[in-house]
Amino acid sequence: MMNYISPLPTDSPSPKPLVLLGSTGSIGVSTLKVVAQHPGRFQILALAGARNAVRLAEQATALRPPLLAMLTEEAAAEVKALLPADYTPEILVGPEAYAQLATLPEAHTVLAAQVGAAGLVPALAAARAGKTIALANKEALVLAGHLFREACHKTGAAILPVDSEHNALFQGLIGQRQSPVRRLLLTASGGPFRGKSAEYLKTVTREQALNHPNWSMGAKISIDSATLMNKGLEVIEAFHLFGLPADQIEVVVHPQSFVHSLVEYEDRSMLAQLGPADMQVAIAYALGWPGRLPLSLKPLDLVHAGHLTFEAPALDIFPCLAYAFQALEAGPSYPVVLNAANEVAVELFLSGNIGFTNIPALVGRALDDHAGADATSLEAILAVDHETRDRVRHWAS
Repeated sequence: MMNYISPLPTDSPSPKPLVLLGSTGSIGVSTLKVVAQHPGRFQILALAGARNAVRLAEQATALRPPLLAMLTEEAAAEVKALLPADYTPEILVGPEAYAQLATLPEAHTVLAAQVGAAGLVPALAAARAGKTIALANKEALVLAGHLFREACHKTGAAILPVDSEHNALFQGLIGQRQSPVRRLLLTASGGPFRGKSAEYLKTVTREQALNHPNWSMGAKISIDSATLMNKGLEVIEAFHLFGLPADQIEVVVHPQSFVHSLVEYEDRSMLAQLGPADMQVAIAYALGWPGRLPLSLKPLDLVHAGHLTFEAPALDIFPCLAYAFQALEAGPSYPVVLNAANEVAVELFLSGNIGFTNIPALVGRALDDHAGADATSLEAILAVDHETRDRVRHWAS
């Protein structure tokens, strides 16, 4: 049986102390919607919000946590100016502030919702501090899955996946420890350009790429969904979470986005998790584990949902997914290169400096240019990450 990461079931009638890293992004906003539906169930200890001072100030004013964090002094000053006079929390500043919040002794659960590689250090700090981590930051496991596994074994920390696909797999695996798994199937919507030609993708604009057909997400993950890189990162995340080899992890395109992923067992039975295309479902399952939290969402109407279809991904049109499988097989430093090159390429595309098809081109070039490197420690991983980013920026300049 695979050695996937999961916590021992624990529950308490007292409020669960919660730290939310990335509270101003789409996952953070959805998390606070879940929390609002369950007054008294959670105690918000801290909120961290990067640079969105206005939104963080609104959240903090409503929830009154004793601690806040922002990435810059300017953003922290703006937040402070926006807070009411009768509320004076401590505001921490800088990337190190996130790790500080993630290791608060009184925190039970840390919801890690930062975007990209920036979420690695605080999420790993939470694992090393023995926290329960509701993980929405797939890049942390892509870069350093082995370090998380080591930390969880050493400290008793637990990782509950918040990505809808991995949360669906987790649900499909519950109670099946004696049943050998044949395959994990991650579903993908196909993004806004499913069925489009390679020639068409050369004309894609920023606005078109951000217009996901089913999900409401932040800019970076929307672009990753459009290139299918998001699904590639999820393959690597699933590898680290659930302990199956890459050849037992597959991706299938499911445009309706009702089936969030499937587990196939040795007898060819498949367990699928279905639900609305709303991240509150996965978030609530992670926060409410081992139980389920009721949600005020429109139910999935199977009668009127229409046909559910499945198809193979077009790897020739969307090579980023193939690159992810190649990186996973090539060695532990290659996923670091894959992610770093992709993050830089997406930034360049969003800023109008490169075209859409330049994203996979830069990622492929970075992987081809990489000859392997040490990735056994956090310091080594960060060195590969920084070196790759510098190289890709140089190529695009």
